[in-house]
Amino acid sequence: MQTPQQTTKLYSQFTASCFLLLFMFLGYVVKFYPQWLNSFDQLGTAMIRFDYPNWNPFFLWVTKFGNPTTVSILFVAILGLFLYWKKYAEALWLSLGVIGIAAIFNPLIKLFFTRERPSLLHLVTENSYSFPSGHANGSMVFYGTLFLLIPFFIQTNWVKWLLRIICVFLIIGIGTSRIYLGVHYPSDILAGYSEGLVWLGFTYPLFKEKQFIWRFTQKQK
Repeated sequence: MQTPQQTTKLYSQFTASCFLLLFMFLGYVVKFYPQWLNSFDQLGTAMIRFDYPNWNPFFLWVTKFGNPTTVSILFVAILGLFLYWKKYAEALWLSLGVIGIAAIFNPLIKLFFTRERPSLLHLVTENSYSFPSGHANGSMVFYGTLFLLIPFFIQTNWVKWLLRIICVFLIIGIGTSRIYLGVHYPSDILAGYSEGLVWLGFTYPLFKEKQFIWRFTQKQK
């Protein structure tokens, strides 16, 4: 009979595997048969931009929470708190995701796919390639990690779920904003989210194991 920890690990890794397959499929299509995604991207873009330009102020605001500068400031602040509280497993997991996946891996993989950005008017300035979306990936990695860590720090139920809802809102809002602002295709966003979910799904069980071991051996609080 499986323990709750084993069951959580199984579901987490299965979910990550599904999103890995989705990312690989999207990457293959974007690299070799990009025309296959035309209908999907055009329909998704039209649905999100149906009330353009009335939503410009909102999406220009929400996209800032996914900008590298904003994420970097929040990351350094939260990392400082983790280190001050001696939460070393949490600090390590957050750092590997933000630095390793969002800041290093995603920009590098863009150079492999070299997908040009949409020809729509860009409401924000972007100079890198389009696939996969760095904002979508970064928001999923950073705010997704916080979503999973919140229950370890907040015990009051309504506060815990309020903070988690804010994380979900930011993840969805940032991804949607990139399409609305004309700098990404929906498939870019889907790939960025998938990339982040692969990281979270495969590493969350490892983080919990490391956290338990370090607490048991008194290497952290």
